[in-house]
Amino acid sequence: MTQPIRLRLTLVFLFTLPLFGQLPAATQTAIDRAVEKVLTKTGVPSASIAIVRDGKLAYAHAYGLAGLSGKVPATPQMRYKIGSNSKQITATAMLLLADEGKVSLDDPVSRYFPELTQAADISIRRLLSHTSGYEDYYALDYVAPYMALPTTPKSIMDIWAKKPLNFPPGTQWQYSNTNFVIAGAIIEKITGGPLIDFLRARIFEPLGMQSPVDVDKQPWSERDPLGYTRFALGPPRVAQPEGANWIFAAGELAMTPSDMSLWDISLINGTILKPGLLKELTTEVHLKNGAGTGYGLGIGVANQDGHRVWAHGGGTSGFISSNATYPDDRLAITVFTNQDDPAAHEIARDLERILKQPTVDANSAKSLALVKSVYAQLSQGKLDRALLTSDANSYFTSQAIVDYAASLKPLGAPTMVEETSSSERGGMSYRFYRVQTAGKVLTLSTFITPEGKLDQFLVYPAPAKTQ
Repeated sequence: MTQPIRLRLTLVFLFTLPLFGQLPAATQTAIDRAVEKVLTKTGVPSASIAIVRDGKLAYAHAYGLAGLSGKVPATPQMRYKIGSNSKQITATAMLLLADEGKVSLDDPVSRYFPELTQAADISIRRLLSHTSGYEDYYALDYVAPYMALPTTPKSIMDIWAKKPLNFPPGTQWQYSNTNFVIAGAIIEKITGGPLIDFLRARIFEPLGMQSPVDVDKQPWSERDPLGYTRFALGPPRVAQPEGANWIFAAGELAMTPSDMSLWDISLINGTILKPGLLKELTTEVHLKNGAGTGYGLGIGVANQDGHRVWAHGGGTSGFISSNATYPDDRLAITVFTNQDDPAAHEIARDLERILKQPTVDANSAKSLALVKSVYAQLSQGKLDRALLTSDANSYFTSQAIVDYAASLKPLGAPTMVEETSSSERGGMSYRFYRVQTAGKVLTLSTFITPEGKLDQFLVYPAPAKTQ
């Protein structure tokens, strides 16, 4: 099954879900073009995406074909298998039980399964952070013949969790689905019921997530997308799914991107986990030597320019998921595809670039033109007072205009005028400019009203370091 870093990550008209928020039309168009471009380039049959902006579901679209035979269009209401993006939800289930005092993250595995290798030396925290040393049972990116047959979590543990460890606990980070099979089995032992029942009662229903299913227990229907694979550069072929129970708590969930977004919003708002528990989930785990792992509990953690990122990838046979939450930006990006190809990861990267690019200031160019015009007028001892508010006109007395002209004209026409900062203050746009002349660099401070009039136009020598 896919690791978070190594993601296993023609078109028909797209379908749209009702939205709680809304992206600007230009942003929607840019997103549509980016997704369609990747699908066309890669030949992946379909993608379904959801965008959270300002903590709300803002955009949900599906593109392409859920089934190539019969040309079945993908829709946002269709579930896709999310693979290892299930892990953060499994980890959350464990944290909820810990909050009730039914388990501790520092409990040894031996408390529940003493027969497993070095179970007394491995904590639940080591399982959830991939630092246990248990060998990964699903390291391949295809379904081996034995994995097409049904199994049980116990059978997986009996084979892979009774082998010698790949490394001493806590000394390395190595992705292993075996860890989460053990974790899922511990949850079922504590709750006395199926993992999916606990997830539905404690996470999905409280968040209004109606689509999630356990693919190990619910047959994939004709209403769901088909999963595809390719052999080298050949055409998409229907992928062989894993046999029952092979993915269990390591990747058993399927849902719509919009429901995944509800999960992301819950992380942003802290609605399922208390602050301390959310911190446990999303804090980087360190090895015994102090080295960071880039991983929390069932989720990758990173920092981009001081902003937190919680992300994971997921893959099951024929499906790839990419999910990233940017809590400090109140943004989340979910991309599901129905072919085991890195296209989902590429789409997610493109969407991040589109959504995190600087916001275009629609008034910036207009304000710059106004500032250049008034500067040129004052340099010549003139002023179009219609461009100013009454307060600014009272500031620009005859003496002020004379002094402006006397001090600015000798510097010559500016070689450059550029905006250096912009903010809102007093119901106006508060903008600073850098004015480069042949002999001096100036700072220009302005207030511009919503009607586009100058309420302030002050010129100063620029700080020495910008001269």
